[in-house]
Amino acid sequence: MTLMALINWHTGFETGILSVDVEHREMLKLLNDLHNELCRDPKSNGVIFFLGEVYANIVAHFALEEKIMREIAYDDYRTHKDQHERLLGDIRKIIDDHRGRGYGGAPHLLADLLKDWFEEHFHVYDARLALVSEGRPIS
Repeated sequence: MTLMALINWHTGFETGILSVDVEHREMLKLLNDLHNELCRDPKSNGVIFFLGEVYANIVAHFALEEKIMREIAYDDYRTHKDQHERLLGDIRKIIDDHRGRGYGGAPHLLADLLKDWFEEHFHVYDARLALVSEGRPIS
């Protein structure tokens, strides 16, 4: 079976904040690995492994973004942080659901949820953060 990327990196995802962009690329690789595992065998233990890796990666990444937002006194911090919390809750529910019954013949449901969330978040929330932070020193 030929595996395809769930999400391909493109310049539209770039924020101009190097540390954020590096982590976004790593996140997309993990999401693509998870997608490939779901396509290969949606009931495998590898799915739980990749879900755990995605979750841990996202927690660390969101901490970085939130640190940057606090450093620049980002005016939309609360809304952006709420988006982070919503996704983390969704992923925890996905992990619990998968442990309970798996995704069986519907791995595309999980893939679509993650793909849609990340594309919207990159294009809307992270793009705005990039515009607001432009030219400001970020540690």
